[in-house]
Amino acid sequence: MGESMRGLCKEEDYAFLGISERTEGAGVSEENQREDKEERITWRQQREQKEKERLREIEESRKEKEQQWRTHVANLTSSQEKTLQDRLARLRRFREFQRKVLAEESGMEAGAAVLTANQLLTRM
Repeated sequence: MGESMRGLCKEEDYAFLGISERTEGAGVSEENQREDKEERITWRQQREQKEKERLREIEESRKEKEQQWRTHVANLTSSQEKTLQDRLARLRRFREFQRKVLAEESGMEAGAAVLTANQLLTRM
């Protein structure tokens, strides 16, 4: 019986120690859980911050590209307008030259020559 009593005492001791270990361990475990939760919250906040930063950079990049495109289109349009104005000026000078040559070749008066030249140039 002495051995069985020792076994019972051991079981009771282990049971007692197990309960006390659990309560002590629970305090440590709760602290670890709290630290883990805080770390997860910190990581989540960092992730959210990085995502916001990434989205902001994407938006800035989009706006910059849009502005570059607008500038490009404006420059292109301006260049085309200048080219057209230059062509119009050259064409007008050439028409004046044609009128002058036709007037000289026909040997008419200035007013009649201009009318005849305009009629001939219109037919061309």
